Amino acid sequence: MATFFGEVVAAPSRAGVDDEEEELAAAERQETAEDREIRLELQKKREVHILWNTTSSTPTESSTNEQQFPCSKFILGIGHNAVAFLTSFVLNSGSWEVVGLAKLWNERCRTSRTTNVLPTESFCLFYRLISDPTVLLCQCSCFVAEDQQFQWLEKVFGCLQKTDLQVLVLSTCSISDYKTPESTLTLPSPFLKALKTKEFKDKVCCSLLEQPNIVRDLPAAVLSYCQVWQIPAVLYQCYTDVIKLDTVTIEAFRPVLASKILKSLVKNVSGSTEMLTKLRMTTTEVHNIYT
Repeated sequence: MATFFGEVVAAPSRAGVDDEEEELAAAERQETAEDREIRLELQKKREVHILWNTTSSTPTESSTNEQQFPCSKFILGIGHNAVAFLTSFVLNSGSWEVVGLAKLWNERCRTSRTTNVLPTESFCLFYRLISDPTVLLCQCSCFVAEDQQFQWLEKVFGCLQKTDLQVLVLSTCSISDYKTPESTLTLPSPFLKALKTKEFKDKVCCSLLEQPNIVRDLPAAVLSYCQVWQIPAVLYQCYTDVIKLDTVTIEAFRPVLASKILKSLVKNVSGSTEMLTKLRMTTTEVHNIYT
C-alpha cells in the first residue's frame, strides 16, 4: 500500500499486538519511581515552546486558544541553505519584523530565546511582513526531532487562521537520498524537486518528485498536516552533495522566485549577491558527503 509520500506501508494486522501490549504493560509495572521521574523530566525538557512578541517586546508563550493570526501566506525555510536563501532574496527585499521564535531542545540542537543569531547557528524565528501582516515567514535551521514534530505543527499552525492560507516550504537533503535508475554521479547537483498537496493548484517551478522517493522529517510532517487540513501547500526540496551552508545550493532555489507566493515579495534582488558573499564568509571550509 502506497501513502501520499510514496513510501510503502504494511497493511494493518493484529498479529503479535497482544504480546506487544503485554510487554509494554510489564515494562510500566517494572518502572521505578526514579525511572518515572527521569522519564517525565526528559519529556518535559523535550517540549516545544512557541513564543510570540506581537504585543510586547518580551516574547511570551501563547496557546492556540488565546490568539490566531490572520495569515494568507506562510513561508517556511528548513535547514541552513533554505534559511540563507530566504534571508538573501526575501527578507532582504522588504521590511520584516521578528514576531516569534521556537524554543526546543533535543539530542542534535538547542535553541534559545535570543533573536540575534548567526547563519550557522540553530534557531527557529518567525517574521511578519510590515506592509502586509498576513504574510508570515519562518526560518528554521534547527533540527526538530520526530517526537517534537507534532508539537511544532500544532503550536505553530494552531496560531494561524487557515482560511485562504497558502504554504510554501523549502528544504534540502543529501543527493544520496534520491532514488533513480541512473547513477547519482551523473545528476546535475544541486537540483530541485517539488511535492504538493491535492489543494495546491498553482504551477510548480520544477518537476515533481517521482515515486518511490519520499520526504522525511519536518518537511514531510508539514506537508502531511496541510494535506489533512486541506491547505494548499508545496514543498521545494533541493538535493545536494553539500551538507553545510553553501552558496551553490542556495542559488539552486532561484527558480522558486517565480512562484506565485514569492513573486510579489521579491522586488529587488540586486543586493542578494552581496548578501550571499557575506554568508560565504561565515563558513571557512567546504563540507560534503565524501569528506
